[in-house]
Amino acid sequence: MIIKNTEKTANKATIVVEIEKELMNKGAEIAYKKQRKNIRIPGFRPGKAPRKMIEKMYGAFIFFDDAIEEIFPEIYDFAIGGNTEFKPVGRPSLENMDIAEDGTTTLTLSTEVYPDVTLGEYKGVEVAKAEATVTDAQVEAELNEMANNVASTENVEDRAAAMGDIANIDFEGFVDGVAFDGGKGEGFDLTLGSGQFIPGFEEQVVGMTIGEQKDVNVTFPADYSAAELAGKAAVFQVKLNKLSVKNVPAIDDELAKDVSEFDTLEELKADIREKKLEKAQKDIDRAFENAVVEAVAANATVEVPNALVELELDNQMNDFAYRLQMSGMSVEQYAQMMGGDMNTMRNAFKPVAEKQALTGLVIAKVAEVEAIEASEEELEAEFAEMAKSYELEVEKVKEMVPAEEIKSNILNRKVVKFLVDNAVVKAE
Repeated sequence: MIIKNTEKTANKATIVVEIEKELMNKGAEIAYKKQRKNIRIPGFRPGKAPRKMIEKMYGAFIFFDDAIEEIFPEIYDFAIGGNTEFKPVGRPSLENMDIAEDGTTTLTLSTEVYPDVTLGEYKGVEVAKAEATVTDAQVEAELNEMANNVASTENVEDRAAAMGDIANIDFEGFVDGVAFDGGKGEGFDLTLGSGQFIPGFEEQVVGMTIGEQKDVNVTFPADYSAAELAGKAAVFQVKLNKLSVKNVPAIDDELAKDVSEFDTLEELKADIREKKLEKAQKDIDRAFENAVVEAVAANATVEVPNALVELELDNQMNDFAYRLQMSGMSVEQYAQMMGGDMNTMRNAFKPVAEKQALTGLVIAKVAEVEAIEASEEELEAEFAEMAKSYELEVEKVKEMVPAEEIKSNILNRKVVKFLVDNAVVKAE
């Protein structure tokens, strides 16, 4: 192979490479062996026709398109992989293929490349940062949740349903006399006053007695999630099966002993406040980090290649698909449930992918300018930490996770820390 010409613009490179007949013939032979079983030549059984006979009938270079695919890794390594003038993004595309009479082939390849990044102000950027606080109301809300979690329930039989009761009901909804999907339930526990059902429903269950059946008339909100029901008048046939009340314990020292290792309510309150303050501080620190990086990225000048955005999109979609899979759902199912398709999903993720692509470029440039690197010692420490976390041997983790991926994560963290350490905090 011979590189005949290379041209590079801001974020694209075009390479013209000449491939000698012997290498093309090697690729064509591989392509022929893969395809011959599907080619019919009179007088030959399927898969038995000689290559020369096929080429004579269909053209001397019939296998050359597929030959390119077969030898493309070699072409890539020679023409692009070892090039020090640019760093490619994604898979190159074939712009043109010219085959000479002697079988020598000239390819014109193009690839998007990592662009030049011009950093603006990246040290000393001013970013607002909130102060971590925890209110008494937040502590009280946590205590109420603890009390509710250990509350007991007691059946009620001698009175009508009231707000705050747990009503066990059967129900079926009708619009214009026709039952609609999702409008039926049996043995459903509804806490009256919780607002779990559409406005007006729970209020009409109040006053019912056990065993009573009643028509509940309501109107779906105009902005209801199911468009076919939005704004429609509906009738629900409701039967009250059972009535119970939740006995929530008093928030006192006895509750503290029941739900924690503390003996007094004041000790429990102090612990809740401390933990909430710690979480609030972590959230604020994370938000500050993100704001600093975004500010630095906004100050930079760079044209983000579309191929890089697409790579980030693929990563975002794969990560989301994995998390959905853990809950037993596919991305396709989720997209349909949300009233869209895979293109809709990709478009929804695109703004995040664009931001991630820009951030990655800027972080890499800061690392280059400030000579920030991920050392081998840091890499080994990261592998050791992962092995401990997953309870695996270090060597096993190294087999599972690429070292370059770990190094990239370490480098990103170090650059972000550098930017945060050099940022100027403004009071929010």
